[in-house]
Amino acid sequence: MTTVADPEGHLSPASPGGDDVAPTTTDGHIELVEHYSAHNYHPLPIVVAEADGAWVTDVEGTRYLDMLAAYSALNFGHRHPDLIAAAHAQLDKVTLTSRAFHNDQMGRFCKGLAELCGMEMVLPMNSGAEAVETAVKTARRWGYDVKGVPEDRAKIVTCEGNFHGRTITIVSFSTDASAKGGFGPFTPGFETVPYGDAVALEAALADPDVVAFLVEPIQGEAGVIVPPEGYMRRARQLCDANRVLLIADEIQSGLGRTGRTFACEHEDVQPDVYVVGKALGGGIVPISAVVSTREVLGVFRPGEHGSTFGGNPLACAIGIEVLRLLGTGEYQQRSDELGTALIERVRAEAPAAAVSEVRGKGLWVGIELAPEAAPARAVCERLMEMGVLAKDTHETTVRLAPPLCVTQEDLDWAAERILTALAERLD
Repeated sequence: MTTVADPEGHLSPASPGGDDVAPTTTDGHIELVEHYSAHNYHPLPIVVAEADGAWVTDVEGTRYLDMLAAYSALNFGHRHPDLIAAAHAQLDKVTLTSRAFHNDQMGRFCKGLAELCGMEMVLPMNSGAEAVETAVKTARRWGYDVKGVPEDRAKIVTCEGNFHGRTITIVSFSTDASAKGGFGPFTPGFETVPYGDAVALEAALADPDVVAFLVEPIQGEAGVIVPPEGYMRRARQLCDANRVLLIADEIQSGLGRTGRTFACEHEDVQPDVYVVGKALGGGIVPISAVVSTREVLGVFRPGEHGSTFGGNPLACAIGIEVLRLLGTGEYQQRSDELGTALIERVRAEAPAAAVSEVRGKGLWVGIELAPEAAPARAVCERLMEMGVLAKDTHETTVRLAPPLCVTQEDLDWAAERILTALAERLD
């Protein structure tokens, strides 16, 4: 039996072949999703119908300031006109060829991304998790072919609190119980050390079977955790000393989010491998990539790795325009200046009894709640009522990551509401 929505937006039975009537209310849309979609997310109860810049509008016409930017996928804002124009132009030409044939966009995209990263080669994929899986395969193959690690003994060191995706291999080295429970058995070959602990990292990298250290320069899902000053520099030194690849997962932290093109730049660190995604697709299509040197990515031969949609002309055309926008430096500067002011204001004005810490770099902020003010979900629900969209993580952190096109006026407006919502938790 099929269902349709009545004029109030609620589901009701319908005969097969009947018209597909879209819901008209928030409740109606959510009911439809809850009925037909797997329950692997717990979103805030808002249904977005339109968006422009840093603002979104729900199905009932209410506007909200987007302070999440799809986890940094919308660094340039919703429907940036230059990105939309690039997409429209490519839609009129060709959208997909597969890697069975060449297309006229992929070469320019790979060249531009390699140059942005200070690297030599690019392996394009689609989702962030695909790119991380690709980096894992790359590191293992490099370990066997170049470093000389005995077959099937390669190890990759990761950090506690990491978030690199949710595939079986990636959750194999997660320390988040909710990501692992009921999904074993897991992929071997990983060792986990405390994030930010250079002494523990030094001990782990001394194992001659270690081929890579996979790290987020700033941990996003963990709550915008910034490591101690000098940690990434020390990681670079230790990787060099032990002939280990430093793999920087910059899927969320990269492409302007922290006030630099890459978060690694805050410590003048050049990794051996960049993993990028999210904002690379301009908030229009998914595109991700592994970027490295010829020594590293040159280990692949035809047939050993691939993706039907990886490097497709539509995504690459949009990616080329993203690279042009990054090349202006405008978005990095805006993130640095606006983010510094936002962090300073929240630190100075948030009620001390409600907030234990304010962390961040650029326009990427984690507000750690004191026990009296938790859970963070309640703060985000209150912010939604006041017109601000943010997201909780791990029950105690409110995460802020607005589009980098957000204005100072918009941020001031949002900050007032954030401070009010925090104070209300103590009433």
